[in-house]
Amino acid sequence: MTEPLLVLDGLQKSFGALRATDDVSLSVDAGSIHALIGPNGAGKSTLIGQIAGALRPDAGKIAFMARDVTGLSVPQRAQLGLGRTFQVSSLAMEFSALRNVMLAVQARKRSTFRFWRPVRGDRDLTDPAMLQLERVGLAERAQLPVTALSHGERRQLELAVALALEPKVLLLDEPMAGLGGEDSQRMTEVLGNLRQEAAMLLVEHDMDAVFTLADEISVLVYGRIIASGSVADIRASQEVRDAYLGE
Repeated sequence: MTEPLLVLDGLQKSFGALRATDDVSLSVDAGSIHALIGPNGAGKSTLIGQIAGALRPDAGKIAFMARDVTGLSVPQRAQLGLGRTFQVSSLAMEFSALRNVMLAVQARKRSTFRFWRPVRGDRDLTDPAMLQLERVGLAERAQLPVTALSHGERRQLELAVALALEPKVLLLDEPMAGLGGEDSQRMTEVLGNLRQEAAMLLVEHDMDAVFTLADEISVLVYGRIIASGSVADIRASQEVRDAYLGE
């Protein structure tokens, strides 16, 4: 049996008297999408922060590709192949869509010194950047500044930036946030097509997207996982209905 790419073992995180992460354990397998759902304030973003390296857990272990990464920084984890998109946009708004992805390609190649040189015609940067824009459906918008893109297009661009880093696992923090029905459907399709390239831990409130994409779902309430299982298992759980899904 193949070992999971990402394994959380007994993570705990407190802020004063508040236990934001309460003995959380889960895993993400290659080629799979593991959804993390729960009400607002359940601790989902805090958990993602610990996995990405922005927050240090008080206890527990994070293993990525069979390596203990609990003490590694955000850049170190990214270099190993742990990618992330954000609930709030982190794009360079004054740059074009293409330039945003090119910067990610530069970071992956560890050639940031080239930032100070003309890069518009550098095929080593433009070609892989355009490839990622094509994959998320933004090739025709490549030369537009981020400020000219719609909200849905910016979410697609954030995904292209993350993919340019060639992640093995993607941490997706509410990629459907603020999207309308058509944009959500498009993003769901894009993510579904990417699962064999990068496994995903998906934090999302859009339950249509979750039930369409997820191979496994974990439900987080007050920092603790109350249920994990298949889509059918979660749909059928009375405890989950009472705590989150409702009737």
